[in-house]
Amino acid sequence: MDWRDHARTTGTALKNWFVAQCYDSLAVALLWLAGLLIIGIPWAPLWAVLAGVLQFIPNFGVMISLIGPALVGAFSHDHMRFVYVLILFAVIMVTDGLFLQPYLMKRTAKVPFWVALFAPIVLGIVIPFWGVLLAPPVLAVIYAFRRKASAEDQPQG
Repeated sequence: MDWRDHARTTGTALKNWFVAQCYDSLAVALLWLAGLLIIGIPWAPLWAVLAGVLQFIPNFGVMISLIGPALVGAFSHDHMRFVYVLILFAVIMVTDGLFLQPYLMKRTAKVPFWVALFAPIVLGIVIPFWGVLLAPPVLAVIYAFRRKASAEDQPQG
C-alpha cells in the first residue's frame, strides 16, 4: 500500500465523516425548528438554521445555538417559554448525543455504535478539548483502515 492508497482511504473516510456531520446538523436543525414552532418562539427558522450550522462546532456550538431562542423565550410575555426552550435543548442534546450521532457515524462512516458513543467521552477525558473535537473524524479514519486491512486479508476467490 503506497501513500496514494493511504491518502485515498483517509480522504474517503473524512468525506464519509463530513457527510454524517451534515446529516446530523440537518437533523438537529429540523428538531429545533419543530420544537421552536410548537413553543411559539419568534424567528424559529432562523434559530433552527443557526443551530444546524453551529452543530459543526463541538460542545460550544450547541451552547451558542441556545442563546437566541432562550433570550427570546425569557423576554416574551409568557416566561414559561424560556423553560420550554431549555427543556427542548436538553431533549435535542440527549437525542443527538446518544442516538443521532452514533447512528449516523455507524451508517455513513461505518464506525460501530458503541465506539461512536464512548470514544468522544474517553478522549474528552484524556485530551479535554481536542479529544472531543477530533474523536469522530479520527474514528472514521481508523475504521476505514481496519476495513481495508480486513478486506486485504480475505482470500481472493
